[in-house]
Amino acid sequence: MQDFSYYTDPELLQLLKDGDTRAMTEIYDRYWLLLYRHALRMLRSEEEAEDVLQDTFSSLWGRLGDLNLAGSLSAFLYGILRNKVLNRMAYHKVRENHFRSLGAFEESGEVMPDQLLRDKELARIIEEEIGRLPSKMRAIFELRHREELSYKEIAEQLKVTEHTVRKQLSNALHILRERLRRLGLSFSALQCYVKVT
Repeated sequence: MQDFSYYTDPELLQLLKDGDTRAMTEIYDRYWLLLYRHALRMLRSEEEAEDVLQDTFSSLWGRLGDLNLAGSLSAFLYGILRNKVLNRMAYHKVRENHFRSLGAFEESGEVMPDQLLRDKELARIIEEEIGRLPSKMRAIFELRHREELSYKEIAEQLKVTEHTVRKQLSNALHILRERLRRLGLSFSALQCYVKVT
């Protein structure tokens, strides 16, 4: 079996672009702990750090076709990770503010039917788009974002690997993001509906 640990980062990226997925495994093994520690230090949550790390490597995988690194792979991965951590922190702040304002609204007793109708319509559209996902992908998405099961719990329940769970979730978010964009809705609409960052 070929030992990829001797390859340089540029060589691994070239192998990856050429379709050798073992190079991705080496990149993951080489950087996951450093990136995980960085994410954990910023987010203070193991689960969120794992999610952000998975999203970081999914982003690398998704951008292989147009990837032309001027700097180092480590700097590139840290940049992706930092942006995803900052997005997650911003999401939590927005969500917290939303719940705070919703609580104040409920306490005031005011009713805003047009806003309620818009929220109901948005929920209907998102449910419809989730329902259009392929059945296995939809099941994994719902177990993760509705039942809030871990990757491991989903994998055990559906008798698949954790890698399959992560890949299906990444694909589901990509599909939903594109469908919502085509409908003129921002991805943040989905982020407010279910925890997907």
